Amino acid sequence: MKPIREIYSEYRLMPNLQTHQLRVAAVAKQICESIDGFTETHEVVLACLLHDMGNIIKFDLTHFPEFVQPEGIEYWQKIKDEFILKYGSDEHAATERIAREVGASEKTLVFVDNVGFRKLLETESGNSLGQKICAYADMRVGPKGVLSIAERTADLRKRYEGRVRNAMSPEALERHYAALGNIERQIFLVSNMRPEDISDDSVLMTLIPDSHCVDAVGLTHPIVADSDRGETSSVRV
Repeated sequence: MKPIREIYSEYRLMPNLQTHQLRVAAVAKQICESIDGFTETHEVVLACLLHDMGNIIKFDLTHFPEFVQPEGIEYWQKIKDEFILKYGSDEHAATERIAREVGASEKTLVFVDNVGFRKLLETESGNSLGQKICAYADMRVGPKGVLSIAERTADLRKRYEGRVRNAMSPEALERHYAALGNIERQIFLVSNMRPEDISDDSVLMTLIPDSHCVDAVGLTHPIVADSDRGETSSVRV
């Protein structure tokens, strides 16, 4: 399997998507290492590094104009159109297909498949701690950094409620928000850290300035630009 930075480059991933996945992986790694005897760090971190590989398919490229620079919206629209032509209009199916293409294990694929707001009820009721960590880590990272669950819920309400694409009733949305809070409680019952220990600062301790580092799957991660902070960072996993 190739280094993650090479994978991101090969699939022409938008810088903000790269940064998001790296942040989610950093959050997940912190949690994994805080749980005595947890044995799925390898798969959890890799799933987080891959969980949004197809997400350009669903992007409204006008929503965050800064994310399309410096290449410009026409460049990224062309990439989006090519993704849709190759993988179809379902970003989740595209992500799973890409994860298979790059050689992710079956366990990692299960984790990738279960990341997402719509899977929160299933994740809450399930027994997989790895799945809970992946889903929770994704929900702790907003477009521009780490958020608390309360902040993330407010962000999701603002961004998605009332959209046709959401296709969830207000009652269903509330059940999913409640499930996210319950997943947080489930995780930190067995962790030796607290939710508030996870922050932009703690992520930056995991996203370290360096030319390369070794990740949980034994691969080298060259530096990746953090588009929000103007820094170069890599995942120490």
